[in-house]
Amino acid sequence: MLVILMENQMLAPQSVCQSCLLADQSGQPRWRGNELRCGHLIPKPTTSQPDQYECQMGFRIANIQ
Repeated sequence: MLVILMENQMLAPQSVCQSCLLADQSGQPRWRGNELRCGHLIPKPTTSQPDQYECQMGFRIANIQ
């Protein structure tokens, strides 16, 4: 499940990505093959944390399983 991380909260991507020009037709981040296509992977400080990405708009997105 993808979530957008903001200081002390997690948001559903559809609440942010619907207004993004890089989102797919359904207003979701472009997630293909376990990779965020509209952003880049951020190095993890520890291996126990989920993968995190920074989207082109500057938001941090995590893949929580």
